[in-house]
Amino acid sequence: MHFKDIKVFGNNQIMLFYKEFETNIKPSTVNWRVYSLVQSGILSRIGRGKFTLGEGKVFIPQITPKIKKVYNSIHKQFPFLQTCIWNTIVLNEFMLHQPGRFYTLVEVEKDSMESVFYFLKEKNKNIYLDPSADILSRYASGEYETIIIKSLVSEAPTQKIQNVETTTIEKILVDIFTDEIIFAAQQGSEMQFIFKAAFDKYTINENRMLRYADRKRKKEALDNYLNKVSKFRQQTK
Repeated sequence: MHFKDIKVFGNNQIMLFYKEFETNIKPSTVNWRVYSLVQSGILSRIGRGKFTLGEGKVFIPQITPKIKKVYNSIHKQFPFLQTCIWNTIVLNEFMLHQPGRFYTLVEVEKDSMESVFYFLKEKNKNIYLDPSADILSRYASGEYETIIIKSLVSEAPTQKIQNVETTTIEKILVDIFTDEIIFAAQQGSEMQFIFKAAFDKYTINENRMLRYADRKRKKEALDNYLNKVSKFRQQTK
């Protein structure tokens, strides 16, 4: 297969491939063929004009019994509330240095944060509402696992696993990039290592990342960082 040794390729490369056999082929014809190949699963679209072979490997975060219990209790109490829940322990597979504490992040609509916080606080001791770096340092540093209530950005890229609305790899990477408080342990060179490991291991939709970053007003900064990560990946191959 022509692209079997190329991890990511673009529209221009596909056009040149078809022109080897059909010199006068029209761009519209190639676009239609690409669309058909994506629909059939032969190609996977991972960004604007970027493709990889096959459907790719999707990141599936672990849904622990505790996560499911917390999610179900929220869903029962607030049945129409949009919620995303995940635990930062899933970052371990991407990190060079393993942290000694983890957060269960419960993200809900901003207007409902306090209601969810007080509801969960009735049965959970280590829980914080959108904590500052100082609060985490003072009160959560000695805890192995802490629940944190955060605001869920509208149109955040989530996925449903085992009937639990949870995070995607695109959301994780953008959150790490934009939140230096919650993800203090994942900054600097560690963040670069995480991005590289994630891109090497899973199929990641950069367009989805940039749309989400735009909702956080960090699109341009993330775009620049992704270019740096791309160069870093090439240098370390």
